[in-house]
Amino acid sequence: MTKARFAYGCATFALAILSSAAVAQTDSATPAADATEGDNAQTDIIVTGSARAQRRFDVSYAINSLGQEDVQKIAPKSFADLLGTVPGIQVEATGGEVQNITRVRGIPTDRGYLIFQQDGLPLYHEIDGVFFNSGEGMNRYDLMTERVEIVRGGPAPIYASSAAAIANNITVTGGSESRGKAQVTIGDTGLYRLDVMQSGPIDDRTYYAIGGFLRQHDGYRDGGFPSDKGGQIRANIKRDLENGSIKISAEYVNDHNIFYLPIPIADPRNPQVSLDPYIDYHTGTLNSPSLRNVNIKYRDGAGALQSMNRDLADGRHMRFFNAAINYQGDFDGWQVAAKLGGTKGKSSFDAFYSTTNPVDGNMFAAGYLTAARTAFGPNVARLGYALAGTNGATAYDPYSASGLVMSGQYRASESKFYSVQGDLSLTHKFDTGLGTHDVKVGVYSSFYGNTLLQAYQDMLIEVRSRPRTLDLVAYSSTGAVLGSVTQNGVLRYTTTLNQGEGDAQMIAFYANDTWDVTRGLRIDAGVRTERYSYKGFALPTTQVDLGDSTTLADNTTRAFSGAVLDQRLKPKATNWTVGANYDINGNLGLYGRVSNLEVPPQLSVVTGVGATIVKTKARQYEAGLKASFGPHYLYATGFYTKFDPFNASFAAFNPVTGRNDQVLPFIGEASVKGVEVDGRVAPTRWFSLNGSVTWQNPKYTNLQNNSGADPSSVNGNQIIREAKFFGNVRPSFDFDLGEQKLSVFGRFEWVGRRYVDLFNRTAMPGYQTLGAGASIDWGAWRFQVVGDNLTNAKGLTEGNTRTDQFAGQGTSEAIYGRPLFGQNFRFILSRSW
Repeated sequence: MTKARFAYGCATFALAILSSAAVAQTDSATPAADATEGDNAQTDIIVTGSARAQRRFDVSYAINSLGQEDVQKIAPKSFADLLGTVPGIQVEATGGEVQNITRVRGIPTDRGYLIFQQDGLPLYHEIDGVFFNSGEGMNRYDLMTERVEIVRGGPAPIYASSAAAIANNITVTGGSESRGKAQVTIGDTGLYRLDVMQSGPIDDRTYYAIGGFLRQHDGYRDGGFPSDKGGQIRANIKRDLENGSIKISAEYVNDHNIFYLPIPIADPRNPQVSLDPYIDYHTGTLNSPSLRNVNIKYRDGAGALQSMNRDLADGRHMRFFNAAINYQGDFDGWQVAAKLGGTKGKSSFDAFYSTTNPVDGNMFAAGYLTAARTAFGPNVARLGYALAGTNGATAYDPYSASGLVMSGQYRASESKFYSVQGDLSLTHKFDTGLGTHDVKVGVYSSFYGNTLLQAYQDMLIEVRSRPRTLDLVAYSSTGAVLGSVTQNGVLRYTTTLNQGEGDAQMIAFYANDTWDVTRGLRIDAGVRTERYSYKGFALPTTQVDLGDSTTLADNTTRAFSGAVLDQRLKPKATNWTVGANYDINGNLGLYGRVSNLEVPPQLSVVTGVGATIVKTKARQYEAGLKASFGPHYLYATGFYTKFDPFNASFAAFNPVTGRNDQVLPFIGEASVKGVEVDGRVAPTRWFSLNGSVTWQNPKYTNLQNNSGADPSSVNGNQIIREAKFFGNVRPSFDFDLGEQKLSVFGRFEWVGRRYVDLFNRTAMPGYQTLGAGASIDWGAWRFQVVGDNLTNAKGLTEGNTRTDQFAGQGTSEAIYGRPLFGQNFRFILSRSW
């Protein structure tokens, strides 16, 4: 990865945009209306997945638009929590504020091929970077977000790479009137947040907007240090031209976010015994101050010992700068749009991952006794536990608590990344003898890359919230310390070690034609073809003994071998879509669509060792019914998606060696069929009911494995962590009291039964949660109170994916997972002007 590539990419796209703007004619049409200006009524007008702005009812695909008023009532804890209100999207919003799990229409990946954009461009080209994603890992909602448009299926593969869905964040843009807002949020989980936004005119043709947030949060699961701290700022300046506009924007993010991982909730020796007295279901965590000074050791390629001192409180530390320019011009009906964005940043990652189930303390120690006697001599009489770092002086008795001990894996990662992306398109409407054709053609290109350094090592801990690290010490019959299985809480030094670097170039050509055949009948078709070029290297590793005779912890440490793998790949993809829409009248309509999505291997295949290289292909079918009557609407969409091939391979944790870089390959097919419904009724001026419901049947078919595993028992099973039935309903009571406006609203959500493993041996039962809130508007002021999970409902997400995807958890219901957050409240005070 070089600065020259970054600069070259920026220069290339800048020339394209400036050349378009330079030929602007002064006698063309009046300035285009600002699509982001206006109140919440604007959310009926959408721009994502369409050649030009249209009403939601008029498009032939499933899309939702969530404006600021919608978001205020939903009052989400995170971006994923917000997306969970949209039909077809199942989320696991239990990992913290950022980078949660989103699955779209049963698509069996952690992101669901949901591509995030900001004003039509991604911040980073690929779905995933190195321990960060370009979705809500980089995008944060604040008052500078005018609305979020979410497309599922439809033309998504035409307007974004690798996209089965698009979430487009439309930013606030200034207009002729000044407006602003300041908002303070305080939560009973130690949350303090300030949001500010201001926009308005600079002169009669130039406008500005600026805003962002600062936040500190102890966390829904208090690890003894702040869970979230940091913020972002975004700003833009827009200039109206004689026949269009040009907007320059910038964004800076510097944010720390802790990652919550699964916890054990029951004793594996007797799953009827709860571990709640030691790790509270709703507030407990394995994050701990004991993990704020972790020393990770490994050898480099020259054989020299290297070490990294890591602090778990750093969490996911994302910092990046993005600059973008957006030009739009109308040349006698020929609409030219040019966009360029450049991102440069760094991501540091520290998290403590769950690995194996807790183990009886005596059983765990007995498993190391022979190795300890071999290493430290026959005088080893017993193994005993002590608090880490005390050299055996401060004994710890597991049986004074649960009788269990457990291991976990500290993961550290560093990555520098860049991404330059640009889009140039031309749109024109042609009148023909048989209807009109609205044709859009364009080219999109990106230059991007990253570096990576990852090191994982296993720690021994007690079973409790905010656990202390433990040492397993070898004692003689007289109590003398003869050695230690662990060292300062480290069970095994660096068990997984990766380093590499990659750069990518890609270009895509796309075209879409919307044909208005007759009144009410519309047919559209689009195609996108992409070409990629990857160049990278990876450093292979081997196993070494670091040579410390006082401990077993360094006996099987990973080290770079000194070799360098030079790797290159040139994948390609072709996506297409065909759809038809028939509006019976202005209130009722039908549509149908078929799309082809190809997802090429990502850049990581040339920055790692032994990657499984598969191009995923998906054929998507959907048919919808839409009805809109004033404030009431109903959108129902049936969908069927078949993946062939589908890559279900995963990296399994090896409990003997601690390695987590060996892939278990499962390649085959997967299919999902279902129905999603999105609706709103408002029978009176003071009551409305919004809701979405999704039923789906995600399953594996025809899986194959070339490493000895038998996939026959997997075929036909429900896809891991995918629910068949989920949804939400959101009633709202709104009263106009003259000078004041009072709103009382609720949110009831449910998620059905899921499984943690391929064989459907261990289930995560379904759950339901209830939230509510109230707000009062008094002139320019608003006060709001919001409560989540008011009944302290219990529900598990994720399972323990490091170990249970293949074998389950040894129980019919999960005893290890990432639980829902407990009851919590937020108080929000804002003033608009």
